[in-house]
Amino acid sequence: MIATQLHLMKNFHLAILLPLLLQLPSAAQESPFFVTYTHHMEEPGNLDLEFSTTNGLPRSGQRAYVAPYLELEYGVTARWTSELYLEGQSTSGDSAVFTGWRWENRYKLLGREHWINPVLYLEYEDLNEASRIQKEIEGGGPDLTSPNALLSPTRDHELESKLILSSDYHDWNISENFILAKNFSQSEGIEFGYAFGVSRPLGTLASGRDCHFCRENFSLGAEVYGGLGSTLDFGLHDTAHYFAPVLSWAVSDNSTLRLSPGVGLTHETNPVLIRLGYTYEIQDFTQRVAKLFGRRP
Repeated sequence: MIATQLHLMKNFHLAILLPLLLQLPSAAQESPFFVTYTHHMEEPGNLDLEFSTTNGLPRSGQRAYVAPYLELEYGVTARWTSELYLEGQSTSGDSAVFTGWRWENRYKLLGREHWINPVLYLEYEDLNEASRIQKEIEGGGPDLTSPNALLSPTRDHELESKLILSSDYHDWNISENFILAKNFSQSEGIEFGYAFGVSRPLGTLASGRDCHFCRENFSLGAEVYGGLGSTLDFGLHDTAHYFAPVLSWAVSDNSTLRLSPGVGLTHETNPVLIRLGYTYEIQDFTQRVAKLFGRRP
């Protein structure tokens, strides 16, 4: 069974990395964060396809797992971005399960750039308790010890909101996310969480030549995120918190590879949480679909 899980992880990572061989170098940039959101929205009419995975390395009482997920991100307008997630997970020595879907919407309140740019976030989740992608952490964090057979029958219908505050200062981005979530399937009160991130590109001036490894193609940063309990038990007691360096590489003008090796700061976490993601942007998606059906966009 362990060999099967390792084979699954290998194949998923190859599926992410192989498209890189087909790309041409450019200077596109994307936020390197996996958890923290900035105020930068998807361009109107563009569609992002993102394949990501969260890999948890276990401590005593836990098992290693890989939790892949697919994101479809669409720019509805310059200030409104909508996104659909499909996710699953496979645990070593246990089983592989589909854990559910999420639908998120982000709306930028101010049309122009300001010192602080607020964004409102609203997401509906139809998941089961085996979910482990940890796109955010709220309350005490996910159950990392119980078997999938016990967790997957329990479904969560949850509404999650975030206040995103984001600032671009010189070449730096500084973002803060404040999370509130209500699970309508269980009596857990309102759960709280947070995420903070800081990042910057390694180079801000174009080199004047096409290359994969120019400094301006890379962004580096770090994020810290975790749960803050709930209205029933607010605070840091028995909650999960991570610190994670983040790196993004703009492989081409429409594709980005991201990596984040996170470190668990409390006993309720995995000691190491490795995230890997590959994003491919389909520019002018709306116009392409309209032309396909012989219509004007």
